[in-house]
Amino acid sequence: MTRDTPSAERAYRRTLALLTLVVALWSVAWAVLTPGFRSPDEQNHLNSAVRIAYGGGWPAPGEARFAPVTEQAVEEAAYPADLPGRWRYRPDETQFVDLTPVPADERVRIDAGNALPPPGSTATVDQMTQHPPAYYVLGAGVLHLTGTVDARWDVALLALRLLDVALLTATVPLAAATTRRLTGSRSAALLAAPFPLLIPQVGHILGAANNDALVVLTGAGVTYLSARVVTGDQRWRTAVGLGLVLGVGLLTKVMLAFAIPTVVAAYLLAPGPRSRPRAGPSVLARSGRGLVALAVAFVVGGWWWARNWIVDGAVQPVGLPRDYDGMTRVPADQVLEEAVGRTAQAFFGNLSWLEIHLPGTFVAVGSTVLVVAPLVAVALPGARRGAVTVALLPLALAVGVVGNALQGWSETGVLVALQGRYVFGGLAALATLLAVALWQLCLRRERWTAVVVPGFTTLAAVAGAAGLVWAFGAMYRGPGESAAQAWERWAAWSPLSGTVIAVALVVVVLGFVAGLVAAWRWYPAARDPRG
Repeated sequence: MTRDTPSAERAYRRTLALLTLVVALWSVAWAVLTPGFRSPDEQNHLNSAVRIAYGGGWPAPGEARFAPVTEQAVEEAAYPADLPGRWRYRPDETQFVDLTPVPADERVRIDAGNALPPPGSTATVDQMTQHPPAYYVLGAGVLHLTGTVDARWDVALLALRLLDVALLTATVPLAAATTRRLTGSRSAALLAAPFPLLIPQVGHILGAANNDALVVLTGAGVTYLSARVVTGDQRWRTAVGLGLVLGVGLLTKVMLAFAIPTVVAAYLLAPGPRSRPRAGPSVLARSGRGLVALAVAFVVGGWWWARNWIVDGAVQPVGLPRDYDGMTRVPADQVLEEAVGRTAQAFFGNLSWLEIHLPGTFVAVGSTVLVVAPLVAVALPGARRGAVTVALLPLALAVGVVGNALQGWSETGVLVALQGRYVFGGLAALATLLAVALWQLCLRRERWTAVVVPGFTTLAAVAGAAGLVWAFGAMYRGPGESAAQAWERWAAWSPLSGTVIAVALVVVVLGFVAGLVAAWRWYPAARDPRG
């Protein structure tokens, strides 16, 4: 049982703050490490944020175009030259390591003359307007607030990447709070905090400019508030707050629609009145609160998708039609296995535009853990209702991704859109489920769970550092080259100087050390009779 003394609470908050810092610094390292536009659709995300920042609005799907600054930036970033870690070497393609970067002070700057496409432009279609604009409005605001709205393209891109770092960082205390709400254990909550470090793709995607970061944060908010509901918080303000967060998610991307089952389950599974009067609202009253939450969500963001259906005849209109020519057809007897396997690969580690693959052994082990942990959390006593509730979000997302791909395959014979990052909206839920499972395996004893915290945090830190080292080589180290040569290439392509990168890495290392020290000091703090 967790002691509720001030000293225990202070120790917990200090440890959680340092573990949150570790995740933040880790994702900053990814933001600095990844070459420009080497994350899916990153040039589109920058283009859309800049368009809003310069008053270009939100055109209909298929009508937005790349601005001149985006086209020049893509050329300066040497996209899509093959990175050295590509899963299959293509000798006839341009190799990134053979190119000379444009010097930093010569890279194109954003200004009023190049930030918007000219009338009648035939430039590349920016398909991001198939999504709602919430993330891009936020991104445009960040560009203005940081003074990077008229900066070099790579500096503006870094500003958006750091926005995503902040959004990811905010999910860490939410995952910990969700776990603590379901278990009552501070130690279990600390197990949820370093979870992102275990998945290289999380750092890569959420250390890049990507609208998925706001999906991840709103998904974490829905997970936390749903955990409160299913454990007895039936206040109207909680229902309204849940609706607001879900609505912002819906105004970001359609993926948050998969959180609706979680909201419904939270109210249906919440404890109702028993023998005592006023023990809790009836199932009818709980259903009413759930309906209020969903109504608020619709008013805030759900209307966007209803409008699409009415105006365009589709929930999400196609922003850029896909060309299936040259794509490999998948036989019927392999399609399900292929769809699941590729989604898992893209969840754990498909860097750049899915061409740098994490070794399959790690994907298999990680997938096994993320399948077994929810089963344990649901099967063992202690937090069953809460575990079922939060598990619905990542489950619905995963089924949605695979199901959508299978539907597309039935029409074309090709599997596409198997993006593991689409499941990241359930990241906080997955962290919670793993932490709950470990707590249950420790027989729900606080001291036993506290013993696991240092070891698990160390494992996560090692995995986080190893992912960065792997990505460094895959992105910058050519065949037969030394780490020093790869470092020089990194500094040459980066918006930052080699000295600034070195200082940033030192800060990251120091942050990791501080987080590990805090984790190893947690067990004595948990055993302290004063807390």
